[in-house]
Amino acid sequence: MARELGPWPVRRVRVRGPSMAPTLADGDVVLVRPDGVVRPGDVVLVRWVARPGQLSVKRALRAEADGWFVVGDNEFASTDSRELGPAVVLGVARWRLWPRPGRLRAGG
Repeated sequence: MARELGPWPVRRVRVRGPSMAPTLADGDVVLVRPDGVVRPGDVVLVRWVARPGQLSVKRALRAEADGWFVVGDNEFASTDSRELGPAVVLGVARWRLWPRPGRLRAGG
């Protein structure tokens, strides 16, 4: 996990789109720990086997044999594991840096 995001202990990631509303909005910046332990309910940075060049911020629901089943909090505006299958988790987002700094809690 950490090797794919580089040597830094955290990485800033800007959220794009409405898929994580209301927890996160388009333009929010979160801090992702590449070495974080993933638990169901965590907000995570993922990539897809079917779309290797695309990174997404989603909510981890459950571990599966091929990765994690993840979904967006806004089920009406999210492309996620329901369409793309399990995702590879690259890190766990625990903090929103901007515009409303604060800790992200599991389950929203």
